[in-house]
Amino acid sequence: MSTLSLRSRTFSNLLPTVRVSASGAPQSAVNLSARAPEDPHAHHDGPAPRHDGTAVPTWALGKPSASAAFARTNVNALPSTGLASRSSLRGIHTSSRQLQTVPDFGAYRTSNPTSNKAFSYFMVGTFGLVAASGARATVQDFLASMSASADVLALAKVEVELESIPEGKNAIIKWRGKPVFVRHRTADEIEEANKVDVSKLRDPQKDSDRAQRPEWLVMLGVCTHLGCVPIGEAGDFGGWYCPCHGSHYDISGRARKGPAPLNLEVPEYSFNDGEGKLIIG
Repeated sequence: MSTLSLRSRTFSNLLPTVRVSASGAPQSAVNLSARAPEDPHAHHDGPAPRHDGTAVPTWALGKPSASAAFARTNVNALPSTGLASRSSLRGIHTSSRQLQTVPDFGAYRTSNPTSNKAFSYFMVGTFGLVAASGARATVQDFLASMSASADVLALAKVEVELESIPEGKNAIIKWRGKPVFVRHRTADEIEEANKVDVSKLRDPQKDSDRAQRPEWLVMLGVCTHLGCVPIGEAGDFGGWYCPCHGSHYDISGRARKGPAPLNLEVPEYSFNDGEGKLIIG
């Protein structure tokens, strides 16, 4: 068997690598001076030591070339620096030495730190102002969506021409979906309302407490029993009468007879003397 065939069939299991080449590839120091094993084919009369057992091969004396050391020798090296433990850290790396240097960022540094700070403060203030304006607009839109719409505000108040209601007559005005009775009372009706003994009423209330002006009586036209609409100028007391369950109200809208427990409700209203109008709401 020739020396060339022995080289091509040589396999070595080596300890961890201890150095790295300039190109970044790992290298290991191979101890090829160890004694060679006995060769059973050296003699025909039995096994005997090889004659070159103590000699170092000539191909291993010089610096290994790419064709001899790497192409003809297979090396299995452990990835750790310890001899008995695989969990120890590696003592070398295979990265290029050129990547270990820190780049120079001097060209990107500012020459005037004060101006750079001023620009940073300006940008922070600008973005803060924009964010505050956006938050203010968002809050305003949210509050506007919760307020009453235009049609609701239009029905919040109702104006009534007082000259259109003659003395001794009633007018029914629709306000917020409910009827409102407006009575232009005569002097006799006012006197009759003031003669009533308030202490005998189920809902004691003076006529002066129910009318801001004696000649004008403003009430909600809803029966306090079950919400029916009473009929004007009817009943036993000359005021209003609810035919549903027989409730009677006097000329001041106070409950006098029947199942109604309370007087007719008086809404909030005011007078506009300059234009001669009654404003309900």
